[in-house]
Amino acid sequence: MRKATIIAFLLGGILGVGGGGAAGFAFGIYYLPIWVEEEGASETQVSVATKAAAYKANFKRDLKGSDGFHWGEGTLYLTQESDGQYYFTLDGQVAPGPDYKLYLVPKMVETEAEFFKIKAASLRVADIKSFTNFRVGLPQGANPMAFGAVVIWCEKFRQFITAGKLERN
Repeated sequence: MRKATIIAFLLGGILGVGGGGAAGFAFGIYYLPIWVEEEGASETQVSVATKAAAYKANFKRDLKGSDGFHWGEGTLYLTQESDGQYYFTLDGQVAPGPDYKLYLVPKMVETEAEFFKIKAASLRVADIKSFTNFRVGLPQGANPMAFGAVVIWCEKFRQFITAGKLERN
């Protein structure tokens, strides 16, 4: 995938020089997050989370607020380690993009408008810097069981990506 990203940047630069500045800019916006993507959760971390999770949320591509560029699919697992720290581990992927945030939200939502109505009552958990099998820790003292769902949101462009209802595993 990294090779494809480099080729896309080069193509974007060529298009930019050749009068296709908008196309070059669009390539850059889409591929830059992929290029700087951090390592996702390991196979071991995903396997452990799958078995040890108390709760899970399923992401589906066909939510009302998702589209061809903004989606998620797979299962997000909530685990608690021996020191009391909670983690979310995704076994799946989300569409690449900049400035993604994971939120705990009071209830399941499927659109930007629904999320805006409850954003003030939501808890921003972490930045998402990997688009496949990520793992993020919750803030110390956070009680994830006080929330009913999770949302992945692009803060920069105020774009709904995906959501899932938290359910017992």
